[in-house]
Amino acid sequence: MSFKAAAIQMCSGVDPVKNAAVMARLVREAAAQGASYVQTPEMTGMLQRDRVAARAVLADEANDVIVKTGSELAREFGIHMHVGSTAIALSDGKIANRGFLFGPDGRILNRYDKIHMFDVDLDNGESWRESAAYTAGSEARVLSLPFAEMGFAICYDVRFPALFRAQAVAGAEVMTVPAAFTRQTGEAHWEILLRARAIENGVFVIAAAQAGRHEDGRETFGHSMIIDPWGTVLASAGATGEAVILAEIDPGAVKAAHDKIPNLRNGREFSVERIAGAVAGGVAA
Repeated sequence: MSFKAAAIQMCSGVDPVKNAAVMARLVREAAAQGASYVQTPEMTGMLQRDRVAARAVLADEANDVIVKTGSELAREFGIHMHVGSTAIALSDGKIANRGFLFGPDGRILNRYDKIHMFDVDLDNGESWRESAAYTAGSEARVLSLPFAEMGFAICYDVRFPALFRAQAVAGAEVMTVPAAFTRQTGEAHWEILLRARAIENGVFVIAAAQAGRHEDGRETFGHSMIIDPWGTVLASAGATGEAVILAEIDPGAVKAAHDKIPNLRNGREFSVERIAGAVAGGVAA
């Protein structure tokens, strides 16, 4: 069963209520164009580098405005509504970078907490320590939906191909990668990583992104994308500004890709042996 998927590109600010209103407007636009699955970016609810200020407005899942709005939108339009992620306050004082998939009745069908924390130091002086505030997830899931088997990831997870391979082996036909890629890393790696994950697993990849200069001063790369199992970019957005991109997703194309290049079936177990290289006075035996 084919379906129309939409990826929503945003430039989220520091006010979750305002961001929820922007999300609602763009989701309505996607639904009006026939989308039955809609995905928003990582940190839809708020991008705020000041952790003290962020904690002051965070809510737990039961009281979060993005969770509430996502549920209402799913029910209003009868769609599968995927909030790529939003920051959720946890009882231990830390935060979850958590995605939600709502069914057409507004119920939560799946939660996914980002597994890999973005702890990096970039050449331009940017330094990020996501693990200082966020609790990493530990569970990957493949969700059976009426139209496809769906796997979940968030942003930095895309650099860990084992996560995607495990989901593909478990039957995933569509992988989701909502993100807030930095401009520097996005320019270098965003498209190539997304296309690689699609090609090596023979799956569709849907990646809604944050884009542009944000209220907290950071700059994200944008270029939301939908990619087919052969690595073809079916739809993409620009570097800045809000956008709604759509593409028709036919899970039958996944089987066709696997029939042409059956690497999931052809994979084999193997061992890795570490051996000595050159040694003083000659070469190791």
